[in-house]
Amino acid sequence: MKNLSCFKTYDIRGEINVNIDEEIVYRISRATSQHFAAKSVVVGFDARKTSPTYASAATKAIRDSGSDVINIGLAGTEEMYWAVSEFKACAGIIITASHNPINYNGMKIVKSGSQPLCVENDLKAIKRLSEKDKFESEKMRGKFINSSVEARSAYTERVLGFIDLNALKPLKIVVNSGNGAAGPTFDAIANRLSAADAPLDFIRINHTPDPTFPNGIPNPLLPKNHLATAKVVKEVEADFGIAFDGDFDRCFFFDEKGRFVKGEFIIGLLAEIFLKREVGARIVHDPRVVWNIQNIVDRKNGVAVQSKTGHAFIKQTMRKNQAIYGGEMSAHHYFRDFAYCDSGMIPWLLIAELVSKTGVTLATLIEKQFTLFPSSGETNFYVENAKESTDRVLAAYRKKAISIDNTDGVSLVFNDWRLNLRSSNTEPILRLNVEGRGNANFIQAKVTNIARIIGGKIA
Repeated sequence: MKNLSCFKTYDIRGEINVNIDEEIVYRISRATSQHFAAKSVVVGFDARKTSPTYASAATKAIRDSGSDVINIGLAGTEEMYWAVSEFKACAGIIITASHNPINYNGMKIVKSGSQPLCVENDLKAIKRLSEKDKFESEKMRGKFINSSVEARSAYTERVLGFIDLNALKPLKIVVNSGNGAAGPTFDAIANRLSAADAPLDFIRINHTPDPTFPNGIPNPLLPKNHLATAKVVKEVEADFGIAFDGDFDRCFFFDEKGRFVKGEFIIGLLAEIFLKREVGARIVHDPRVVWNIQNIVDRKNGVAVQSKTGHAFIKQTMRKNQAIYGGEMSAHHYFRDFAYCDSGMIPWLLIAELVSKTGVTLATLIEKQFTLFPSSGETNFYVENAKESTDRVLAAYRKKAISIDNTDGVSLVFNDWRLNLRSSNTEPILRLNVEGRGNANFIQAKVTNIARIIGGKIA
């Protein structure tokens, strides 16, 4: 029995030819098909060099297990999610390592209804089957069904169904696909918008999928990657800019001045949009930065529900509460009417509609909330011992705190500021977020003080 170290908390990630390769992908895919006794499994892949080969290995495994493969080809993670629901498949697999380094790849898997895998009953069971590498023999081989055109068409109609196309006004939008998988899918949406005479002008950069990632790994959350989008936004005087990660399940925004918009402010805008559509609806958020979101949800007569960070937890909390929308400050946005899944395309469509309807710029839309609830952005620290570093912070601040919350890591609340400190699930990293009420300079001072206590190197 071979231990497979590519299994992580929520999905599968590994270094190519170290702890993930074609044979491992074959075993995991076959185990997935067998575990769900699947009649059909959706398979797609991202723009990485090994992804088409790994997808072929997954396809062979699924067919060897007697299950049909519904192939969607080069696609984003959210396209796989929607295809599973659209075609009523028993499971879905997309080969992707999202924003990981170029020498990595992985797999994201969902079950019927586009539901995330239960860690104990599904993910660990698939891991055990994969490691045992002894599968049931099947007399009948599964079929290969090429549904790439139908899947993208259905997906495009679904995401466009979130907005009123007739409400769109002339806007100039910069789109940075990071040479990941987003380009072709974005073009399909743009073509549909053009056919509906939507007056949107797109300026595309780094648009063509390229497995060499000549402009760097597409991870727009990193400050060093902001300039590429911000520069073009200012040069062309765009209304706003957007940038996608490798599998485009995350969408990042830049206002008309080229400034990066922090995730919690986009969550606030989207929450307000949905609370206008459905009064009293529930909005799910993660625990890292919360005051801006809770303020908006409360003012708009919604119900804010806090969830542990991570797509499996957010989706579970949304389903349990029948929440209309959920957001993480890391730019994952989840929608009840998108099978409770996250999408990187739906958010920019909603913001385009909002800017069109209000006639107000993105910077102005967030200005008041940004002033009321400044935040630090996430600071990551490499540490030798995450628990010891966390304990030092607690020792320094616990007695002064009004409340302590352990939903995800530890959150300490004070009169005019709040911190969340949580460990990475996969690396020796502590992630710090600080937010406050009305004093941005005060926030940076707190980050500096806490950084000294943590004692690690900033990642």
